[in-house]
Amino acid sequence: MKIVEIIARVLLGLVFVVFGSNIFLHFIPMPPQNPSLATDFSNALMESHYMYVVGFCQAAGGLILLTGRFVPLGLTLLGPVIVNILCFHIFMNHEGWQVASVVAVLALFLLWRHRANFAGLLKP
Repeated sequence: MKIVEIIARVLLGLVFVVFGSNIFLHFIPMPPQNPSLATDFSNALMESHYMYVVGFCQAAGGLILLTGRFVPLGLTLLGPVIVNILCFHIFMNHEGWQVASVVAVLALFLLWRHRANFAGLLKP
């Protein structure tokens, strides 16, 4: 199970390092978007520079997961980002939900493996 955890951690870390750094460096070209609520939402995030905060959280959380140290901190940084990605694909743009689901499953698996670190949050 330790090997599966390492694979999940590295995959999740790579996804967020690549896509988080893409927000700053623009090395993955964006295809032309059709006018929609999802496009308006994405444009608002970019024009307000809020996306830079999201990109920083993605890149930092991904790097933390790749190093293997402070994995609960990395999962804490990435948790809200993953929830927003899932909500975006559920409510606004139904394309790409498969990748978002895989990312969520990897994060949930890592949360389960590190559940002892989060146990204090669930105590009454």
